Amino acid sequence: MAFDGRLLAGVGVLAAAVEGGSFVRAAEALGLSASGVSRAIARLEARLGVRLFDRTTRSLRLTDAGARFYREVGPLLEGIDDAAGTISGSSAVVRGRLRVNVDPFFARLMLAPRLAALALRYPELELELLTRDEIGDLVAEGVDLALRFGPPPGTSPVARLLLTTRILTVASPDYLARHGRPKVPAELTRHACIQFRDPLTGRPFSWEFHRKRKIIKVDVSGPFVMTDVGTMLEACLAGAGIAQVMEFGAMGHLHRGRLVELFPDWPDETFPLYVFHPSRHHVPAKVRAFIDFCSEMIK
Repeated sequence: MAFDGRLLAGVGVLAAAVEGGSFVRAAEALGLSASGVSRAIARLEARLGVRLFDRTTRSLRLTDAGARFYREVGPLLEGIDDAAGTISGSSAVVRGRLRVNVDPFFARLMLAPRLAALALRYPELELELLTRDEIGDLVAEGVDLALRFGPPPGTSPVARLLLTTRILTVASPDYLARHGRPKVPAELTRHACIQFRDPLTGRPFSWEFHRKRKIIKVDVSGPFVMTDVGTMLEACLAGAGIAQVMEFGAMGHLHRGRLVELFPDWPDETFPLYVFHPSRHHVPAKVRAFIDFCSEMIK
């Protein structure tokens, strides 16, 4: 297919219609008439040989072919916009909507207290936080980036390591007063341990203890299996059992004496936090700015 300017213009109209949800809103955004938008979409459909929208007088929805085409061209349009901004010297201006798929625990503990600072730094940025357990398909869902704990999956998009946090084995003073404190990891088999289910395998994470090159595993059990880190931490604070938690999420409770680290002599197990985005090419300024903001706040 030979490229011409009309094709790019048609793709721009398509993006405005998708983002606006109607031809009328697209027309307002582009300074065109609604009939002009409709004709532009019709020309693009004729050029591609597919129907892009199912439309009635009340609704507008991408067809399967239209959704597939938009997934492909969406990142390219953002790349063009960002590249143009870079050339014109406006790449430092961070603006527009940013959709972030983020781990719920990280969102609540780290992001939420700092959102006011983010808004002050980037007043033209509109942040949409999607708190989910799974990364999903970033392109299909129109997500700009994702923040997720754990190693990248084999089919992951572009990944960048943001931090590694220690894994601590903790209990509340109340639990230890009632059940005693285990002196070595092997004694955990006699305690109620709160387990966390791995969303990828559907099974509870195994409990490991790392000291330099030495690694031991302990088969633990208990009455509770959790799928939410925040719930697991609150149950541990309430004395329901012993838990393994990420250090960054437990330090405040440790400093206030609400939790006790049981095995500080096994300090070397860590867990990573990665940021994922669809492409490494022409990363939008808003994405770079958000990644840098996250890097700053976790140092």
